Amino acid sequence: MKAYVFPGQGAQFVGMGKDLYENSPLAKALFEKANDILGYRITDLMFDGTDEDLRQTNVTQPAVFLHSVISALCLDSEFHPEMTAGHSLGEFSALVAAGALSFEDGLKLVYARAQAMQQACEAQPSTMAAILGLPDETVEEICAAVNAEGDVCVAANYNSPGQIVISGSIEGVNKACERMKAAGAKRALPLKVGGAFHSPLMQPAQVELEAAISATDVHTPKCPVYQNVDALPHTDPVAIKKNLVAQLTAPVRWTQSVKNMVADGATDFTECGPGTVLQGLIKKIAPEVQAHG
Repeated sequence: MKAYVFPGQGAQFVGMGKDLYENSPLAKALFEKANDILGYRITDLMFDGTDEDLRQTNVTQPAVFLHSVISALCLDSEFHPEMTAGHSLGEFSALVAAGALSFEDGLKLVYARAQAMQQACEAQPSTMAAILGLPDETVEEICAAVNAEGDVCVAANYNSPGQIVISGSIEGVNKACERMKAAGAKRALPLKVGGAFHSPLMQPAQVELEAAISATDVHTPKCPVYQNVDALPHTDPVAIKKNLVAQLTAPVRWTQSVKNMVADGATDFTECGPGTVLQGLIKKIAPEVQAHG
């Protein structure tokens, strides 16, 4: 079975999507439609901006979404997903690719999500860090101990066996990183991100996003979409909406999602969008399957 997967924030790079824009009339039309919807030329920032431009959450998220979705739509007759999934922001791309969201509604939701998250980041300085080489349980125990002391720190992204991203207050993440290294972590790497995504500190953004999601039409997708919050396949629009809201403060269960997709018959994973991060993670999670761009 063929699965399509879509990356999240962090996969962006200057020049992303430019080849699509220049070589595909469909891509050019969709990019221009996006410029109209957003009210500014995001294509200028994507094609010719700076790394700093693209690191702003309210630019990064729509940029990665556009590159991902337009890459998939430009496959045209070759695009026949039997299941889809996306990492964090990529879940919105996966829903558009599966027909649960229209291109326009998906972009509007992503932009609303990005703005709400940017505001939450500015309201309370926070951060994330990648922890390499520790069992999930050890990471969870250390995060729980830090929380018990009054700082915020949670497991945010289960990316692959031995790779978890933690998220929380700057003090909480710093404290956890020291304890992770003491517990035998190979690395504890602070990430250059705007804030504590997939943690309780995103609660203000969740409230704002819930209103936008409630007002958006979600249709029954043409194939199951494996959602981050529970790593399970969903086709019911009501459940999809509920999971999208919960996703902002809940962990991204990517390892579990890929394992469940493989158990349900996926043998070939195509990553649509910037970068190759998900291909690398899938090869670590399920080395027996094909993963490519």
